Amino acid sequence: MRLAFPPAEDGRRRVIVHRRDGVTLEMRSYDRTFRVPHDLAHAVTERELKLNAGVFGCIAAGAVFTSMRVLTGSQRHDAAARSTRIIKANARSITVAEALSGVLHRAAEGTLTRPLYASVREAWGSVEERPFPYTEATITETAKILTAQAESWAALSPGEDLTFRWPPALTAQLPTTRR
Repeated sequence: MRLAFPPAEDGRRRVIVHRRDGVTLEMRSYDRTFRVPHDLAHAVTERELKLNAGVFGCIAAGAVFTSMRVLTGSQRHDAAARSTRIIKANARSITVAEALSGVLHRAAEGTLTRPLYASVREAWGSVEERPFPYTEATITETAKILTAQAESWAALSPGEDLTFRWPPALTAQLPTTRR
């Protein structure tokens, strides 16, 4: 999957998602007040922390969130039901991704008031019971990558976009259906 983050149009942020199944989607974001696009923070956080069942891992598996629309390509005949199953089965992982990317987003914005590592650990603990799996170096490196990506995005001219590949290994598992 390839993600493209074009510069803001009239303050609106969006991501163009080119899925491996040939479907191209647009995901709109409503974060005009932030310098760094929220969805960019999600994508970098989820990719660097290897969160395969976060927002973008679910999209890679076939989920389509309400903020998305199909631009090109044909979806599967069961796309809506499949999307619902993926989102429902991975709701907890999506929440974890939201919590962690939220902290890293605030760090990239320069609005984090507490130490980064402690803040990410606290966010994890607020939504997850498992032990925190990341080192301070991993969290620090993720923040650096997000900051660099945000700076690259901010330097884009109209008609350009920031793109990166979504690793196929970070695709959410499709839940099986009961018969």
